Amino acid sequence: MLIGEVARLSGVSTRMLRHYDSLGLVRPTGRTVGGYREYSMADIRRIFHVEGLRSLGLSLRQIGRALEDPAFAPSALVGDLIRATEERLKREQELLDRLRTVDASAPSDWEGVLRIVELLHGLESPSPARRQQAVLAPAEDVPVPAELLARAVLAESDPNVAGALRWALARAGGDAVASVASGVRSENVDIRRRAVLAMAEMSGDEATAVLADALEDPDMTVRRRAALAVGMRGVTAAVPALVGMVVEGANDVEASEVLGTLALDHGCADRIMGALVDELAAPTATSAVRIRLVQALAEMPPTIAREVLRELAHDDDASVARVASALAGMLEQRPKG
Repeated sequence: MLIGEVARLSGVSTRMLRHYDSLGLVRPTGRTVGGYREYSMADIRRIFHVEGLRSLGLSLRQIGRALEDPAFAPSALVGDLIRATEERLKREQELLDRLRTVDASAPSDWEGVLRIVELLHGLESPSPARRQQAVLAPAEDVPVPAELLARAVLAESDPNVAGALRWALARAGGDAVASVASGVRSENVDIRRRAVLAMAEMSGDEATAVLADALEDPDMTVRRRAALAVGMRGVTAAVPALVGMVVEGANDVEASEVLGTLALDHGCADRIMGALVDELAAPTATSAVRIRLVQALAEMPPTIAREVLRELAHDDDASVARVASALAGMLEQRPKG
């Protein structure tokens, strides 16, 4: 079969077939009387083998070795190709994200594009101080896309930079909540923790709903951060987690204050008081735990906390009794009603 027919059959150009011949990769078995290349069926099969290996990303040199050396094992080479492809895809994804970020900022001219690129370089700097500066002093007249800030805050481990990013994100508007919400559902617990902290500084019903869902997170830290955030927004579903924080001594002062705020709702006050009193009576409650619970009672509205504190002033545990007596005396000085 002549080279033109082989090209039509295989889809490989005549120029490439000549290149294969010059490399010794696929040499036609014969020649016509006029000196034209003539390919056998075995030659054509080899062309298809070459094209198949090329589709996997092998170089022509690697293909030649693979076809000629019976001892050439594919496993190591295929593994190298996988890693190289993954790295290339990573770089391509980074480029795509960068282009989308520039597009989202809707720059009016190339000067605006360069400002966004400068901001990106700042956020990607290995220096925490440089990253923080990029957030707090962005290029003038260039709106920072919420998606960019969200991506940065979910990846940021430095607490100072993360705080600056959350501050900027809370003021970014747009789809900031949606951009962070994916982080709350991440399989990576560190990302979920950062996402909940960022979401806690965002306002609106959508942010509250995302935080409320985080109350069921398997990670205790995520649940606690979500409970503090939604409790301040009046979500009573946070009560069990907040009471648990008082018992465990984890941000117990903040949890007590949030419980006190929730207790201003008469419909929730009895539920909170009941939960605190039940924990006080628990046989496993240590003296330290009961003191924290007494201190939490002092955050409740005086009208419902005074009587319980008076009773606890006579508790068998002298430490608990002293704290309850002191707090009851303080509540007595507050205006009633």
